[in-house]
Amino acid sequence: MLQPINPDHPEPRKIARAIDLIQKGEVIGYPTDTVYGFGCDLMNKAAIERVYQIKGMRQNKNLAFICPDLSDIARYAIVENQAYRILKRFLPGPYTFILPATREVPKYVHLKQKTVGIRVPNHPVALALVRALGRPLISTTAAPPGEDPIIDPGEIDDRFPGLALVLDAGTGGAVPTTVIDLSQGDVQIVRQGAGPTDDLV
Repeated sequence: MLQPINPDHPEPRKIARAIDLIQKGEVIGYPTDTVYGFGCDLMNKAAIERVYQIKGMRQNKNLAFICPDLSDIARYAIVENQAYRILKRFLPGPYTFILPATREVPKYVHLKQKTVGIRVPNHPVALALVRALGRPLISTTAAPPGEDPIIDPGEIDDRFPGLALVLDAGTGGAVPTTVIDLSQGDVQIVRQGAGPTDDLV
């Protein structure tokens, strides 16, 4: 179901409706500062399995998740001083940072690697969702595996009938996040995306 939402000042009742669905184990589509994503509760294993099913993605692929701010990241990832300085410079923004997972992260999310991909997007709707939920929200690009991100929320709603709701904040971006691995103590650019990396290396 498509639900128009104000991209700059998301209506609280629309956020509350989305959160109600997420808390019931549903998967939604929502905008970020890069592309539209699929989201569910990080702590709901059945919902995460549904994300893989809806997207048609193999379960050996890690999923990233959204935190509302830097202080929240430390609950779910081990952040050394150098990594913290980088996060502080680049977040919120169009980046996913890979970091060592803490015990707060369910094992079914970090799989064998014991690392997590964490985002703090610069988008009012995504931040309103994760703040209202009170814990991280899964974030994976709204696209079938190997295809470009879908920029039209109406098309997302049509192509993925397993979604309980798609928050329509207008046309989304076509370039996903830049993925940066900080888990080994140095800076490794895994994927060049929307976020510039000139100042990183």
